Amino acid sequence: MSVVYLLAFLAVLSFALALWQWFGAWGFPLHQPTPDQPAFILNVTLLKPLKGWEPATATCLRSWLDQESPGAVQILFGVASPADPAVAGVRQLLRDYPLADAELIICPESLGANAKVSTLIQLRRRARHEIVLVSDADVLAPPKFLVHALAPLQDPNVGLVNAFYCLANPSTLAMHWEAVAINGDFWSQVLQGRSLAPLDFALGAVMVTRQHQLEKIGGFERFVDHLADDFQLGNRIARAGWQIALIPLVVECWSPPMSWREVWNHQLRWARTIRVSKPLPYALSVVSNATLWPLLWLWAQPQAAVLGAVGGLLLARTVMAHSLQNRLRPGTARRRLSWLVPVKDLFQIALWLLAFIGNHITWRGRRFRLARDGRLIATGEQSAPLWRPITERTS
Repeated sequence: MSVVYLLAFLAVLSFALALWQWFGAWGFPLHQPTPDQPAFILNVTLLKPLKGWEPATATCLRSWLDQESPGAVQILFGVASPADPAVAGVRQLLRDYPLADAELIICPESLGANAKVSTLIQLRRRARHEIVLVSDADVLAPPKFLVHALAPLQDPNVGLVNAFYCLANPSTLAMHWEAVAINGDFWSQVLQGRSLAPLDFALGAVMVTRQHQLEKIGGFERFVDHLADDFQLGNRIARAGWQIALIPLVVECWSPPMSWREVWNHQLRWARTIRVSKPLPYALSVVSNATLWPLLWLWAQPQAAVLGAVGGLLLARTVMAHSLQNRLRPGTARRRLSWLVPVKDLFQIALWLLAFIGNHITWRGRRFRLARDGRLIATGEQSAPLWRPITERTS
């Protein structure tokens, strides 16, 4: 009976953790930017590493070219090769915005295993302003985002500014499954963790920092061989004594259609990245799986009363996940797909196990091994592209 009691306890504990996560997310002033204040004038350079060109890329990039800012804005688009399809797309945008302080830069140097960071290093050499904003090509920013993203830097103790992101266009069943992880769980788990300790990592869709803080941590060069460049940047800035701020605005990530295989490989890469970045919290994360433990409790004690309790726990978990998805981006979650919530939780167990079993990932059609410190080690193997990235975001 001790096993039954243990499983019952874990079922209740996992639900309590999910409830805490839900309340924490609803307590955050999402989509509620601070009231208009006297303009805080800062000049900023936007670094935009690109790879490939998808149907939504132009719209996403235009959202940054259209940003309002009381200070000067420089935008640097970087590609590794002049043959990249992004070259033609960016040149057209530059013709459409002749007054923008924007340019396309070819970044041919391969400075490390992380191609995105290699491009950032080369772009930063051309940055003219103290404030630097790094954003992926598939990120669409809401109007006045830049004004609100720069505001926290009025405080000299803030070293990096972040914003939550959502998967904006889940167009396949597999992407709707991934949307449960991103739009329902990830952002609320970040807030849950922040309630225990200050953030010590960054969210990779948008990161804003200062040049002198980059210098203090050794620049992008310090993690050009790491997969989780967003984690490395935020963690090094936090360890240097600065705070990481979260603004209440949400940016949108637009992705081309992805199959189950592509989404699975994306999630597995993410799982192994988190495991090497934060091994103990990731190991303990299995305790919060609010579908696994109730089902195991029912398996160990198949009684009517337990069945009713487990049914209630699973229903509550599904409703909470659905509401969190709609809170992050209204209209993203569909009630007819709510069954994907427990499916996601069960698949998460397989991902959790595989994160510890292996150290290999597939990225940009190549195989890498993850070292214990998160560095990428090329295995020399080539594979067919498993998805069509337009950025190198690791989250």
